[in-house]
Amino acid sequence: MTGWDVTADLVVVGSGVAGLTAALNAAEAGLRVVVVTKDAADAGSTRWAQGGVAVVLGDVPGDTVDAHAADTLAAGGGLNDAGAVAAIVAGGPAAVQRLRGRGALFDARGARLDRTREGGHSAFRVVHAGGDATGAEIERALVEAARSLTILTGHVAVDALKDPSGRVAGLAVLDDAGRPGVLRAPAVLLATGGYGQLYASTTNPGTSTGDGVALALRAGAAAADLEFVQFHPTVLYTGPAVGRRPLVTEAVRGEGAVLRDRAGTRFMVGRHPLADLAPRDVVAAAITRRMAETGADCMYLDATELEGFAARFPTVYASCREAGIDPTREPIPVTPAAHYACGGVVADIDGRTAVPGLYAAGEVARTGLHGANRLASNSLLEGLVVGERAVRAVVADLGLPRTASPELIAPAPAVGVADRGVVQRAMSAFAAIGRDATGLATASDVVEQATLLATPLDRTGVEDAALTLLAQAVLAAAGTRRESRGCHVRTDFPDRDDVWQKESLLVTLDDAGRPVVGTDALAGAA
Repeated sequence: MTGWDVTADLVVVGSGVAGLTAALNAAEAGLRVVVVTKDAADAGSTRWAQGGVAVVLGDVPGDTVDAHAADTLAAGGGLNDAGAVAAIVAGGPAAVQRLRGRGALFDARGARLDRTREGGHSAFRVVHAGGDATGAEIERALVEAARSLTILTGHVAVDALKDPSGRVAGLAVLDDAGRPGVLRAPAVLLATGGYGQLYASTTNPGTSTGDGVALALRAGAAAADLEFVQFHPTVLYTGPAVGRRPLVTEAVRGEGAVLRDRAGTRFMVGRHPLADLAPRDVVAAAITRRMAETGADCMYLDATELEGFAARFPTVYASCREAGIDPTREPIPVTPAAHYACGGVVADIDGRTAVPGLYAAGEVARTGLHGANRLASNSLLEGLVVGERAVRAVVADLGLPRTASPELIAPAPAVGVADRGVVQRAMSAFAAIGRDATGLATASDVVEQATLLATPLDRTGVEDAALTLLAQAVLAAAGTRRESRGCHVRTDFPDRDDVWQKESLLVTLDDAGRPVVGTDALAGAA
């Protein structure tokens, strides 16, 4: 079946904040750990995170864990799991302290960490590093701490393998030379990030192709909230472009910058009580509407009144200067771009999915923390906390009786694959901010007509298959949700419906491998 074979106690797929946190904790617990990552160890989404980690450390007067939880629930549009929110937010302080113990250096004045405020937060509670390079510092520290671990770079996870009882018992992988192999392990943790590459313009790196969600669905797990794709309101606009685009962190607005249209009018005033610091879904939708109203290609973020911009936001400043813009003297041209998947593989706060032996943490997972719209800087928080909790769950589950079997059952090799460019253009045109039934149906038809059965033989094939399945699943869920909630905006159903639509939509695969949308209770899905 394979060209090579490796055995471990735990295979971690992904080397971002959730994956490396889990791998380090697992190694400390005495487990044999193998990390699989399809690029360099630091090439995923974590390194691009700018803003910081939202966490209540107890030294900001008036701020509390309960207030952080309340802000998270308010941003989530009624679809959060309140228990998950409470547990993950409460776990943040200890997780951040352990991260600092592993060498992460946050910006500080003396013994006290600096704070900033971002959209939807009621307090200055976001800790940051390198001004606006928090993700890069966290990734640096974790990669350095993980040097003694087995990290297989350039390796692509293809499918989960099961034993005859239906329990995950390993992973089919393509190595850096394209040779198939097997990683045998009684536990596989997905920490593969999101699916921003579904869209032509995104803040995500090229690795964010939804591989983990697709793998979990094919393994029999459920996904939920896939229609809630968060578009970051402020991405540097330098003209029509595709691929990853530079982010202008929300913390710039947290420090006092304001949004203006091309006439100089502050259009967020009066649209939300927090104006420019409204939650991301509100700001992204407002920018999109204002662009349509004025016929403009972008809006403008005015940070000219901020002191010390270059020192506080060196990453943003460098991106602007590279584009010929001086943010200290002129407003920054910005537009929304695909940024974060609020949904994913249904998992509890300990990372367990409905498939025994399969776990998920970080952006790939739907724990219930984010609901219909993620609160700014809760992503790194979730990766840290759930990455740790998932390892405790693995350790506990490995102690349970199970039947050992050398036989591994692989899924059928042929899957649906469409051209990536076709998928991205259809999703960007018809399933971005502002969707309607006609557009969603058109996108579905385009993807369907472009899809052929094939057996992925390399990284590109695996990624294209994942993007094809994710496009089908997102379109199916978006078509089923006939309301506007959080970052899912239906122009033909502009109102929120708390009578018939206030529940998460589950996506599973039918016998033919096609997404099916249902509203079964999530309690039975993880």
